[in-house]
Amino acid sequence: MTAKLILQLAALLGALSVGIGAFAAHGLRKMLEASGRFETFETAVCYQFFHTLALLGIGLLLLLRPELKSLGTVAWLWLGGILIFSGSLYVLCLTGITKLGAVTPIGGVLFIAGWIMLLLAARQL
Repeated sequence: MTAKLILQLAALLGALSVGIGAFAAHGLRKMLEASGRFETFETAVCYQFFHTLALLGIGLLLLLRPELKSLGTVAWLWLGGILIFSGSLYVLCLTGITKLGAVTPIGGVLFIAGWIMLLLAARQL
């Protein structure tokens, strides 16, 4: 994944994080609280936003150090983590399909794998 694509994804995911968070806080709060899912939704938004900011950092680092190609893998892992971890929690909260909870840890593993890959990439600095 290129630095340009990572930065574009970070921009898009950042905008979505703010939009989804605001929508939950203002438009969905009553429904999410009634189902006991507000905190779960909030967790999904937080993990999406944290990893979006991390993607921004990876994109900037890749601009400075384009030889660190493994940073592209870090970006893919975190993108997958956002889609699977946060995505499954969003769907769970909005639909009540609890079986999706079984998929959520896969996203968490992708987040962890991305951080470990970043550790390995940092050894090349």
